[in-house]
Amino acid sequence: MQPDTRKLLTTGLSIFLTGALSTLLMFTVFGGAGRQGPHTNSGWLALMLAMGCLPTGFLTLVLALMKLYADRSRPHT
Repeated sequence: MQPDTRKLLTTGLSIFLTGALSTLLMFTVFGGAGRQGPHTNSGWLALMLAMGCLPTGFLTLVLALMKLYADRSRPHT
């Protein structure tokens, strides 16, 4: 694995896990969410963090996995 591929994987995973943790905290610790959104200000901040981190982290992970696949399928010279 090339160093840049490892960096993409760790960055994408950390961004995605930040969004997942934010979602979990919004539903458990920060008062939950109803039909009209979270019930507390902290819940809204967690929702905004999740809405930014989950798509960005997912796309970074997809990029890293495609790069990993390309690195492994390329013959070593």
